Amino acid sequence: MANNKKKDEIMKLDLYKLLEIPEDANEKQVRKAFRTRALKCHPDKNPDNPRAVELFHQLTHALEILSDLGARAAYDHVLRARKAAKQRTEKLDSKRRKVKEDLEAREKAAEKCEQREKKTAKTNLKQEIERLREEGSRILEEEQRYMREQMKKEENIVVPETHSTEAIRLKLRWQSTKDDPTNGGYNEEIITKMFSKYTHVNGMILSKKKGSAIIELADVKAADLAKSVELGLPKNPLKISWLSGQPVVAPSNCEYGRNSSP
Repeated sequence: MANNKKKDEIMKLDLYKLLEIPEDANEKQVRKAFRTRALKCHPDKNPDNPRAVELFHQLTHALEILSDLGARAAYDHVLRARKAAKQRTEKLDSKRRKVKEDLEAREKAAEKCEQREKKTAKTNLKQEIERLREEGSRILEEEQRYMREQMKKEENIVVPETHSTEAIRLKLRWQSTKDDPTNGGYNEEIITKMFSKYTHVNGMILSKKKGSAIIELADVKAADLAKSVELGLPKNPLKISWLSGQPVVAPSNCEYGRNSSP
């Protein structure tokens, strides 16, 4: 049993490498190689080497197998089969490595492409937002200019004011942080100027909490118009709502324009 095990272990070795000879070496070369290696590895010459005995026995078995034609032919067949299997494994491993590397390269390329697309999409979105801001600012300026022109044309016409029994108050909101010293660009003077083009501003209160205010106007319809069309600053638009619901319009007498005939 032990001998069979040793033989199996010997058959797993490359006996040509063990004897340091080529695979086509003849019997004379095999014997010469054995003598040279055996003299170097003999246990008597290497008492301190625990592997000397084992190596000497391997050399002895190598000589027995490679100097016998039948045994050598059987061993060569096993050796060739083992080398072929090793080559197939290495070739398969190489293919697997290449497949893995290709897959990783494709994943990296796809990730880079996705990142570029996201970056491009973000850039386009920023550009579109900026374009819309500029466009909105231009449109607002045009509308405000048109309104000023219309108001100049009608400055000699007395428009009946629509009063209310309730206070006409609007709540204004805009973007601002508590650390913003400019309060988002809004102050009492700017807000008064914005709303005085619609009607008289009775009063205004800036909230201690930045980003909001309450304004009281003199005319209900003018306040409703301001609520509908006033945008505020282009870069920080206003959100306008009634403070406590839209006031009820009180009945009033009609007045004629100063340029009208009596």
